[in-house]
Amino acid sequence: MADWDKKIQARLKQTGNLPKHIAIIMDGNGRWARKRGLPRVAGHREGINSVRDVVEACAQLGIEVLTLYTFSVENWKRPKEEVSYLMTLLVRTIKKEIADLQKNNVHLMIIGHLKDLPDITRKSLEDGIEKTKNNTGLKLVLALSYGGRREILDAVQKIAEKAIDGKISPGDIDEKLFSQHLYTAGLPDPDLLIRTSGELRVSNFLLWQMAYTEMYIMDVYWPDFRRKELYEAIQVYQKRERRFGLVSEQLHPTPSEARTQHV
Repeated sequence: MADWDKKIQARLKQTGNLPKHIAIIMDGNGRWARKRGLPRVAGHREGINSVRDVVEACAQLGIEVLTLYTFSVENWKRPKEEVSYLMTLLVRTIKKEIADLQKNNVHLMIIGHLKDLPDITRKSLEDGIEKTKNNTGLKLVLALSYGGRREILDAVQKIAEKAIDGKISPGDIDEKLFSQHLYTAGLPDPDLLIRTSGELRVSNFLLWQMAYTEMYIMDVYWPDFRRKELYEAIQVYQKRERRFGLVSEQLHPTPSEARTQHV
């Protein structure tokens, strides 16, 4: 690790208030390639280098969860050649990176409809999940064939089935129970969402989970995103005040206000 990298990581850790869960919408691969007169797949290839660097940096920082929006439900509508290449790239990447995931104590997880993927892609991912299941460091969550609305509908269907079977009553349904039926059950909600390429939308990603997530939009295409950009986003996050619907005075009361609230 370079000296500048060590210094920045030490400063981020010393500042404290690191996000437990970072989610990233990795946008701009195609535009990165087009800008250089290259085919779209070249952007996807270079984007893998960004993933590798960001995963390693998050593991070193002690981030608990990193969720990457890898392939959405809507992405199946893209040209067949591009989709086929992306599925093949996933297989190659998992096989190539599994040793580094093990070295960095990374636990690979998948959210979405894994059954939608080609058999060879699904089996490679399942193999990666199995090999890293006992790792205790960073949880790397890949959102594949994922859609936020679809996730919510799946949760509703599971809860409805339990209600019909008499396992729960309508009065039992609250935010906690609903969250337990999402793909991300057991994981903390994202603290920080990073979106590359400058687009200002959430693109059907973690719709329930991002109710109070801090958002940071970067005018950088994903293949150009590296740990320096990650550190920039985290530094901005550390300076923000997360109020969760409250006002600053409630979070930071004066001594007299604190005594009044206690009474």
